Amino acid sequence: MASQPSQQYAYRAQKSIGLVGGTPNYDHIDSFQPPDVPARTFKYSSDGRLFAYAIPTGVRIYQAESAQLLQELSLPNIVEISFSPRGTYLSTWERPVKLEDGSQHKNLRIFSASTGEELVAFSQKSQEGWELQYTISESHAVRLVGQEIQVFRPAEWSKGLVDKLKVEGATSITLSPGLNPSLAVFVAEKKGQPASVKIYSLTALGAPPTCQKTFFKAQRSTIKWNTLGTQVLILTQTDVDQANKSYYGETGGFYLLSAAGNFECRVTLDKDGPVHDFAWSPNSKEFGVIYGYMPAKTMLFDQRARTLHDFGTAFCNFISLNPQGRLIAIAGFGNLAGKVDIYDRRTLNKITSIDASNTSHCEWSPDGRFLLTATLSPRLRVDNGIKVWHCTGPLMHVQPIEELYQTSWRPIPVDAVPPFPQAIPAAPTPATSVQQHAAVAKPTPTKPAGAYRPPGARGLEASSAYKRDDDTPSGGSTPNGRFSRSPAPGRFQNGRRHVPGAPTSPSPVRQPGDQDKRGRKKKGPREGGKRDGGAGAGALGGEGSARPSIDIPPPNGSVDAVAGANGSVPPTPGGDNGLDPTAKKVRNLNKKLKAIEELKEKQKKGERLEATQLKKIDTEAEIRKELAGLGLTS
Repeated sequence: MASQPSQQYAYRAQKSIGLVGGTPNYDHIDSFQPPDVPARTFKYSSDGRLFAYAIPTGVRIYQAESAQLLQELSLPNIVEISFSPRGTYLSTWERPVKLEDGSQHKNLRIFSASTGEELVAFSQKSQEGWELQYTISESHAVRLVGQEIQVFRPAEWSKGLVDKLKVEGATSITLSPGLNPSLAVFVAEKKGQPASVKIYSLTALGAPPTCQKTFFKAQRSTIKWNTLGTQVLILTQTDVDQANKSYYGETGGFYLLSAAGNFECRVTLDKDGPVHDFAWSPNSKEFGVIYGYMPAKTMLFDQRARTLHDFGTAFCNFISLNPQGRLIAIAGFGNLAGKVDIYDRRTLNKITSIDASNTSHCEWSPDGRFLLTATLSPRLRVDNGIKVWHCTGPLMHVQPIEELYQTSWRPIPVDAVPPFPQAIPAAPTPATSVQQHAAVAKPTPTKPAGAYRPPGARGLEASSAYKRDDDTPSGGSTPNGRFSRSPAPGRFQNGRRHVPGAPTSPSPVRQPGDQDKRGRKKKGPREGGKRDGGAGAGALGGEGSARPSIDIPPPNGSVDAVAGANGSVPPTPGGDNGLDPTAKKVRNLNKKLKAIEELKEKQKKGERLEATQLKKIDTEAEIRKELAGLGLTS
């Protein structure tokens, strides 16, 4: 166990870069000396031996375990770096520039990671797909130049090409892992011609493809090989969704192909919508897919695209299996809430749920027991930092970092870490950073949500127009259940809007003839009808006939009683200024009785009532008793 490599992770922020040891303490590795200037990118080798980062003046290569500096390459303006699978070669890419002599700028260079010697250089204009792809043994390296696939032997870079193949319309290539590597070549749909994927054996490029598939709705593709390199999953997409259902294009199809050519099929997905994510199990015998409109469906398939398990629907768009294939993480990131569900592959039971909100990067640790989540910039510029969770749910480590750009675990081969136990391991003691974070974090106050009040009524004592009983639906908060256009209570005085700080002035006195003058503006037979009923309207006040569609009289004639007491000006509809406490009580009780009668009618018609509605009906006798106590009957 002494030779076992330690777990660590690296991070890169705007003003810092560092290496952090793993469980249990998560301490910074003191022997690592960060640069004085911001780093542009970093990379671990696939075997975890080496660590390198690029700064504006060059590239530095370290031994990952001890953080000892091995090589420093003076290469200005490096943007991307990459290691070969065994860490033998380091590739660098810089933005192409025009040279004075007119020659091509060889901006893709290959170096020996041990000696720092430049071995070969190429011209690579596009940053997308700039890396050379190596076989797992580093016996061959391939790259796509235009429509030509070029093959090299890294041990003999100086000899140049050892093989090549021209594929008309080729837009991307993906080299499989495994001992018998194959090459998947994608040809995008163009000018009515269907797209295609062709699979070639790397050792026999000149031979016909071992498997090929053509399809439409495929302007770009995502290709993922299984660990053994025997099967490949292909997701095709278009740039524009013709049905206008998605900003990100339309999913064309989801296919499973065999490298040997003895099996191919379209994976049947029983829910409409895009494929959000898919991932192979490390055992190469099954894969998981998240698909469909939200809430999306998650399904586990075998190597013949037969359904193994349905995880149901949830708001998720990310799936990942730990390196041992024992645990499955299903999560919703991006514009989703950040909930992570972890399942045991053996029992298919959910182990725990983690609330990792605002996560933009999620990754299993090499031993499969921890999950690293990070909030990165510029996706989000607040709350940037790293959190490490145990697979059973507890938070193990928190590291807030301002403007965090990049983070990742140090890769360790599966056979170099302890095997995953039969039973799910218990969580160790969290690091001290968790307690420190809990002490600093400000608790978000939970403000009780009350009834909605319009802006004009906020900051004032709520009138009954904006109050509602706990056992009445929100629709009954407006008087009589009808819309009221009356002004906000307390904001009008004497029929005029009160401006804070302005001098008060007496309201103008209307002459008796004013009402008739205003009435003459209305023409037609309705005018006479209104004048005929003017006496009845006058009982409610001088303005009762001028705004018939706005005034909403409360029940039981309470307005009539109040109008007789204070003159011709009616109270504001829905207001409480003109009602004494007894009248208010009577009105509220009558409203409840009316609501109960409506519920009874629904019950007679056979409609199903909720428990709260039935409980409300039971209160009828109590309400009538209370009305009787006030000297009234209903």
